[in-house]
Amino acid sequence: MIVFDLICANAHVFEGWFDSNESFEDQNLRGLIRCPVCDDSHIHKALSPVAVKKSQPEASTRQDVIDYQRLAKEVVDYIKANSEDVGAQFTSEALKIHYGVAKKRSIRGSATADEEKTLREEGVEFVKLPFPVSEDDSKAS
Repeated sequence: MIVFDLICANAHVFEGWFDSNESFEDQNLRGLIRCPVCDDSHIHKALSPVAVKKSQPEASTRQDVIDYQRLAKEVVDYIKANSEDVGAQFTSEALKIHYGVAKKRSIRGSATADEEKTLREEGVEFVKLPFPVSEDDSKAS
């Protein structure tokens, strides 16, 4: 069995247990997975921390501490370095990519709730991530 943290289009997070990743994908494609809060069927796997259990505990007195702030900054930096910022044109550009009018690439930007609904209705997959405002961004305002 494998456990996934799942998130619906309305940002409700819940847990799902599956035989395999393929089992999750199959059930999700058939609309069998629904949010227990709002009954939404637009479900995606959420980013979640991963733990690997070893059969024998290691003899170690050192405790690993995760610096979540540094980790979040690294994720944001990676996304910024590997995607194109299309700003408020996100929905338009995502639809162009989806329908093959524009070249396939990673983009980021902003969308209103209505635009997000349109993307979901058109079958465009996207992930909402909160981006912290950096000092550079706040000085530009």
